[in-house]
Formats: sequence, C-alpha cells, structure tokens
Amino acid sequence: MEDLPIIELRRIEANIIKPIYDEMVQSLGKEKAQEILGQAIIRNAVEHGASHANGENSANDLNAFAALLPQWTKNDALEIDVISQSDSQFDFNVTRCRYSEMYQEMGLGEIGHLLSCNRDGSFCDGYNPDIKLTRTQTKMSGASHCDFRYAYEPNKE
Repeated sequence: MEDLPIIELRRIEANIIKPIYDEMVQSLGKEKAQEILGQAIIRNAVEHGASHANGENSANDLNAFAALLPQWTKNDALEIDVISQSDSQFDFNVTRCRYSEMYQEMGLGEIGHLLSCNRDGSFCDGYNPDIKLTRTQTKMSGASHCDFRYAYEPNKE
C-alpha cells in the first residue's frame, strides 16, 4: 500500500467507513457518530505522522515535512500555490481539492472534513509537535481555497 496514492487510499477507506458511519448514525445519532469518527481519524493521523517521522533518514523538520507534500498531491489530488517556504514557515493555498470532490461524489460531504481535513494538523502532532498548522478555511467547507500555514516553532525547553 506504500505506493498507492493517498487519494486512492482515502477512497478505499471511505468505502469501508460509509456503511459503518451510517450504522453509527442510526444507533447513536449524527453528533455522537461524528464525534467518534473524528476521534478515530485524528488518532490514526497522529500515528501516521509518527510512523513517517520514525522512517525519516534526516531530521523531521519543516523542510523534511514539506518534502512529503507530493504524497498528498499525487495523481493531481491537490492543486496548490506555494506562497512561501523557509526553514520556519511553509505557506500554500489549495485551489483544487479532489479529496473534497471525491467525498461529495460518494455522498460523504458532511463528514469529508473528518475524513481528510482533520488529519492535516494531527499528522503534524505525530510527525513533529513543533510544526504547527494554522488554517482558517477549506474547500471542503465551501471556501474558494484552503489556506495552509505551517510554522516551525521549536520547543524552547
């Protein structure tokens, strides 16, 4: 599964999650189902970030993190405009998100943010907690673009 584009992995996961989510909504209600699903996805994203960090041959700094971006953009999954990149800042906008489009097509638009967007900052928590994401809008929520602003803020302790 290492060579599988992430967008295809997310499609497979979504096909498995959809009937489980539907059952959870029936049994627990939408709010509780989304809470549980969100927690599970966040936990998975942290673990995924940690496994990437443990597999790195170099420091898991912001430049190494930025070098991972092609995994998420593979197969034109994202169209991005890089605004700035340095050792301490990596800013870009996503102008097209096929993840969002895919979830809408699958009838999962109401939980697309849980399945995809919530992973972004959580991945950093596992990869390197000194990398912080600030994002004020997403395509998934109907904005014109996603504004990703990553900052490297080393813990001074």
